[in-house]
Amino acid sequence: MNIILYRWYSKITQIALTINHITEESIGDLLVNIPAGNVDLRDDRIKVTWSETIPAFKLSKYPITQGLYKTIMGNNPSNFKGDQLPVESVSWVEAVQFCNALSQHLNRVPCYKIDVHTESVEYNSTANGFRLPSEAEWQYACQSGTRDIRYGDLDEVAWYKKNSANQLQEVGQKQPNEWGLYDMLGNVWEWCSDIYDESIYGSYRIFRGGGWNDEERSVMATTRRRSHPFSFKIDDLGFRIATCE
Repeated sequence: MNIILYRWYSKITQIALTINHITEESIGDLLVNIPAGNVDLRDDRIKVTWSETIPAFKLSKYPITQGLYKTIMGNNPSNFKGDQLPVESVSWVEAVQFCNALSQHLNRVPCYKIDVHTESVEYNSTANGFRLPSEAEWQYACQSGTRDIRYGDLDEVAWYKKNSANQLQEVGQKQPNEWGLYDMLGNVWEWCSDIYDESIYGSYRIFRGGGWNDEERSVMATTRRRSHPFSFKIDDLGFRIATCE
């Protein structure tokens, strides 16, 4: 195990022990500065392409782990168990509830106002708390400023059907992209903030990246999927967090 990966495991092990270890400094160590830029997106269903300008932001270098999720939320919904495994089997709303809880723990203003009874979520763009990345931010960060569908040889950068041994794998074992982000492809799909197409799919939210049980053709920076934000959860779907600060 290389020294960088060893330090990562050590950090996560400490975080998993007690909530007192979750500080601005420890969470800051998990965030990568993503520079401003532009990204091209495409919806293959309706054959539409568009471009978006991305302001600078921060994104967690790994999917949120079960150790961190359990410490903040008090439970672990995952099918596969392990503190260094990505949390999975979480709905979109559970992901944003985690973002709010982590924000409150660090005395930040939560980004989301959630009403579970009406299944409505309001986003406060001026809040300094943690949030899910937009799909444009996610793709831009995954491609690390390029237009490539992958940031390396698939077996070197991702866990997918061919090499995952039919199970979730611990974070940070594959090669990162040029900006130091791990597991952007494969292992777990990742929830994004966006509604997919409200006129047809209602409140369905987008997820990206491919999972441990997907064929090669699905594990690309440009692949888009969507599902219900309150009811859909599966054992190859997780999330990572972003912030504007």
